[in-house]
Amino acid sequence: MYDFPEDLRDAQLALHQTRAAYEQYAAGLPWSAEPLPGWESERQPYTSFRSGKADSPGYTAEQATEVARYQAELVRLSVEVSTHPYWATLDGGVVAARMALKHAHEQPADEAA
Repeated sequence: MYDFPEDLRDAQLALHQTRAAYEQYAAGLPWSAEPLPGWESERQPYTSFRSGKADSPGYTAEQATEVARYQAELVRLSVEVSTHPYWATLDGGVVAARMALKHAHEQPADEAA
């Protein structure tokens, strides 16, 4: 339906992959970037559930650097995708085209055209 340029498709795929890698990396990090004490809430009425978190040691210098690298790359790729000249060639329907691009990597390149 849309004839996305290859560089735009590549940038969108890189954005997907970078976001997935960042989320996987972040899942193993402490819950707070800065050292913070943990906490435990009061027992919830009618249950024995108590929410809380253990103390957070904060991020190491290496972890903080890696998070910053991921975030900078995500911003760069987002800007590359959202400001691509292709969007100016469309006569309306940019939102639908943008949504289609997000799934363009799920189909072979010859079908996407």
